[in-house]
Amino acid sequence: MDAIFIPQLIQAPERTEEIQVNEFLPDLETLTPVRGVVRVQHQGTYLDVSGQAETIITCTCNRCLQQYNQRLAVNTQEIIWLDRNANQAEDLPLEREVVIEDLVETLSPDGDFHPGDWLYEQMCLAIPHRQLCDRNCPGIINAVAGIVEETIDSRWASLQNLKKQLPDL
Repeated sequence: MDAIFIPQLIQAPERTEEIQVNEFLPDLETLTPVRGVVRVQHQGTYLDVSGQAETIITCTCNRCLQQYNQRLAVNTQEIIWLDRNANQAEDLPLEREVVIEDLVETLSPDGDFHPGDWLYEQMCLAIPHRQLCDRNCPGIINAVAGIVEETIDSRWASLQNLKKQLPDL
């Protein structure tokens, strides 16, 4: 997907660009292409970005380690503030307190918006943390659980023979 030059977005009809997605995203391993739509609307001081997309990924069950296919779908909306100081490097201390108001996405109003990167981030956030192939997955089943095999150390063989000679109490 091509980047959107933010000042050019102002000239678009209704200040909106809608991108149809039907492709594999780099670094996101999927079985099917990501299909959906990303809509970017310029609102003066911020971008209103929304997207609906879906694909199928292969997951590994956390309990039994079997692989299974999972439908991955996103239907999300985000506001990205436009700030002239967004891409400037700051000399910040290694540790600092961050207030909740600072936890926002910002872009330069003269920069680019990359819908492919944004969609990749949204898809990664939608991957389930707890991956189970079934709610009632029993986990790894030991194939020899029913077979109890007694292995006798040869050094204890004579003691085992003596034990057989004793009457059961």
